[in-house]
Amino acid sequence: MTDKLNTSKPELLLKSVLTEAAHPLIDDIVLNYLAIDMITKDSFFEMALSFPGTEQKPHFDRTAFKVTGKRIFTTYHAATHSANMLLSLKEQKTFSAYEGGAIHPVSNKWGLQGWTTFELNNLDEGLVLNALSSAYELVRNTKKQ
Repeated sequence: MTDKLNTSKPELLLKSVLTEAAHPLIDDIVLNYLAIDMITKDSFFEMALSFPGTEQKPHFDRTAFKVTGKRIFTTYHAATHSANMLLSLKEQKTFSAYEGGAIHPVSNKWGLQGWTTFELNNLDEGLVLNALSSAYELVRNTKKQ
């Protein structure tokens, strides 16, 4: 086993831990890995629906979550286990600075409007809940267009 483990992708880290010989840092790394609340589809849906006046609707190949009577604040894509969230451009820039590139502007005109992709396999639940809260508040406080 090498002295450096790839800790940026939890699934690779776990594979390394389970398949390689013992290493002095493994106990600390495993404890850090286990401390991260991994996001499942169900936990994402639960978080998105936890905000008052939120509803779930199909949206093309995604599941959309919107503030009732207003617009969508996030969508979930099952095939890639990712979410797109509507953030202010300032928040988009802040969240996109997250180490590892797991958060980035949507790669089309929607990204220029604040829509931001969150690769959920690589993110902590607390960070995603914080982003969902920002997206929800942005939509809730904006007049319907």
